[in-house]
Amino acid sequence: MDYQSYRQVGYSCPACAATVDHTFRYRINECDIWQCEGCGLGRTVTPGFNPRSYYTGEYFSGQRRDGYADYLGAEPVLRREFAGSVKFIRRFRPNGKLVEIGCAYGFFLKEAESCFDVAGIELADEAAAHARRSGLNVLSGLADNENMCVIGPADVIVLFDVIEHLPNPHATLALCERYLKPGGILVVTTGDFNSVLARLSGRRWRLMTPPQHLWFFTKSSLCRIADTLGLFLEYADHPWKLVPLSLIFFQLRRMLGSRGGKLPTSGIGVPLNLFDAMRLVFRKPSR
Repeated sequence: MDYQSYRQVGYSCPACAATVDHTFRYRINECDIWQCEGCGLGRTVTPGFNPRSYYTGEYFSGQRRDGYADYLGAEPVLRREFAGSVKFIRRFRPNGKLVEIGCAYGFFLKEAESCFDVAGIELADEAAAHARRSGLNVLSGLADNENMCVIGPADVIVLFDVIEHLPNPHATLALCERYLKPGGILVVTTGDFNSVLARLSGRRWRLMTPPQHLWFFTKSSLCRIADTLGLFLEYADHPWKLVPLSLIFFQLRRMLGSRGGKLPTSGIGVPLNLFDAMRLVFRKPSR
């Protein structure tokens, strides 16, 4: 293959808001991974991927090669992790209305409801129904204008490990900006494609899981999108997380290409930081 076939000339980049040359990186799971030469944003090119049929109960119960080993079983660990996330958010916005996009079974919202008026949107019907049974205001479906109109303006909008799954992240962030009150914050967590581990691991990076992950962000690429929307970066870090032991083994098993065997209990949490996942807080200027 000659050099030109490894480059896509003048490819539209949602972060750069321009046509920028892209470099071919990997072919994984019959998906091509390209990277913008301007901001470093990686993208998955995949034919016929249907998020609605992919993000079902199987995605949360270890029945897909990617996803979660046992999301429901890991509730105690996840709730402890999310309690820390609530404390973190309150450093920037102590109360008000909080909306989580991609709220899964609602564990974060349950932790946040003592401090915030909470609502969520979740694509997976089973997970959204579970959240509603626990008393949460969670809408099924996409984060679109129809659902956001029902929820209304918010002081805080969070996307925890969600933006990399979205077909059009720029459009979703633009929607968030429209429904974010002046002075409100947008909190995003996602993998860092520019991290040392991501660069060293290459195609074997633990988050290189197309078509589940459609985008691979760098700090620069996320900040560029936010800048086009009038949001400014207030804080960024690579946080420690309390991770279910079952998820660690689940991901290791996938990376090593092995299958089968009973996973350790989901009730055990391990503090972990590989410094390849970032957390960014963007604020909408006050009028």
